[in-house]
Amino acid sequence: VQLQASGGGLVQAGGSLRLSCAASGRTFSSYAMGWFRQAPGKEREFVAAISWSGGSTYYADSVKGRFTTSRDNAKNTVYLQMNSLKPEDTAVYYCAARRIYNGDSSPVAYDYWGQGTQVTVSS
Repeated sequence: VQLQASGGGLVQAGGSLRLSCAASGRTFSSYAMGWFRQAPGKEREFVAAISWSGGSTYYADSVKGRFTTSRDNAKNTVYLQMNSLKPEDTAVYYCAARRIYNGDSSPVAYDYWGQGTQVTVSS
C-alpha cells in the first residue's frame, strides 16, 4: 500500500489542523493505521492508531483529548484532527499502515509509511 499525507501547515497555538493520509490499493480496509511525528533532533514518536474498521483508537498521552483519528474506507483515507495545538506539537507528521492492530506503538511495528507533512505551531 502506498500512503500520501497532506494537510500540514503553520498555525498559531490553540489552533487546529486536519491531516489526511490517502492510500492506494483496494485493501486499505485490511490495514490498521497509525500516526507518528518527528521533531528535529528527536526520535519518531507515536501519536495515534486506528483499527481496520475505525471502531477502535488509541492515543499517546501527550495528545489525548486534543487529537482525534478517524478513517473513511470508502475513500481510502485516514484523518488526524488536531485541536488546541501547542508549540511542542511542531514536527513532521507521518501516517503508517500495518496488518495487525494491537497496543504496539513502536514505529518498527509498521510496514508502510507515507512521506510526512510538516506541522508548525507558533507561540
